[in-house]
Amino acid sequence: MPDTDVKEKPHYAGHRKRLRERFLVSGAEALADYEILEMILFPAKPVGDVKPMAKNLIAAFGSFGQVLMAEPQALMKVEGINEAAVAAIKTAKAAAERLLKEEVAEKPVIKSWTQLLDYCRIHLGYAKNEEFHILFLDHKLQLLADERQQRGTVDHTPVYPREVVKRALELGASSLILVHNHPSGDVQPSKADIEVTKQIVDAARPLSIGVHDHLIIGAKKHFSFKSKGLI
Repeated sequence: MPDTDVKEKPHYAGHRKRLRERFLVSGAEALADYEILEMILFPAKPVGDVKPMAKNLIAAFGSFGQVLMAEPQALMKVEGINEAAVAAIKTAKAAAERLLKEEVAEKPVIKSWTQLLDYCRIHLGYAKNEEFHILFLDHKLQLLADERQQRGTVDHTPVYPREVVKRALELGASSLILVHNHPSGDVQPSKADIEVTKQIVDAARPLSIGVHDHLIIGAKKHFSFKSKGLI
């Protein structure tokens, strides 16, 4: 008679070990988005299968990037997601932001433009409301600070040029990069965007503070005022 005390191993037995080995040997390129997400979620559920959680998240938000950018309250609504899972996801996002910011800060912005755009996109590209940030640069065009100047609604953020220039003087900045997001994904500047840029340029010029660019960030695209001849 068969031994009824022997329990059949679950279908996911050994999956974590195999996934880690594949990642270490072949790199992230060898893994699908949901598999990278699984690895992020491992600490949140030390025992059991996290694949359904990972697939549920991508199905709910549409992509790996959208999962990382999702608000904690929205993540908690997905089946299987608890506070530990949310913390793991937001930690992964924070780590990516800090890495990109460090790469940007270590050399002149003009020499790390791609990293700067990546940093702005992960920082702002998926935000649900408009945020207006100022990147303050020193005379070597290295990043002194990235500060949020205002946060608004889904399609409007109030900006005060005097406050921008005042803060630049406090930090000893020689130039600025203006950055804000369009949650709609349409990165074309509005009349208000163009007008506030002109106001900040005009307010900064007498104090020898330059405005290097104004970037509008979407989840997949960006618009540069400088490259389009608007600065």
